[in-house]
Amino acid sequence: MSEPDPPPPPTVRLTDPRALRAYAHPTRMALVGLLRQEGPLTATRAAELVGESVASCSFHLRQLARYGLVEEAGGGRGREKPWRATALYTSWDTADADPATAEAAGALQRTVVERYAALAERWLAAQRTEEPAWRHAAGISDTLLHLTAGELAELAAGMDALMRPYLGRLGGAADRPAGSRPVLLVRMALPSDTAPPAPDTDTPAKAAP
Repeated sequence: MSEPDPPPPPTVRLTDPRALRAYAHPTRMALVGLLRQEGPLTATRAAELVGESVASCSFHLRQLARYGLVEEAGGGRGREKPWRATALYTSWDTADADPATAEAAGALQRTVVERYAALAERWLAAQRTEEPAWRHAAGISDTLLHLTAGELAELAAGMDALMRPYLGRLGGAADRPAGSRPVLLVRMALPSDTAPPAPDTDTPAKAAP
């Protein structure tokens, strides 16, 4: 008898434009990612790991708690009280009919893409100093497929299922095998035949030099 599929990981879904804009701040996004990876942390320890001041991290953690992305983990006082992420994933609707929500979601996506680009740049700068095994295992690639929207959704679900057995290693080092490292697996499944945005007709064209 086959084992039942594990339940999907807990997810915070953002629908309020104010929450979307709040999460789009790079420091807040870094804090949520850190808490998901390492488990509960105080503002003092989080500040050390993300390179921000303790006061800044305390403020951003309170803002994240306001929108349900983090919460107090219990114990401690002031800046020494631990915080934890409320879920493993964050999701939002990129096709919301409300213009304000759609605009805020677009701004959040741009921040996410910028973080991915920064990570890729760091890897490219450091890969020559990495062990050969990691240089071979890590990388950037692309594959062109012809899919329907339904097939693309099915493919994404299959990839999520492949990653699910490893999610239990987040939040603490107890279940991590020796030699493991945090690895960010980025999935970009985007139609490649979209037209470029139309030029802004309100802006006068500049003459070529």
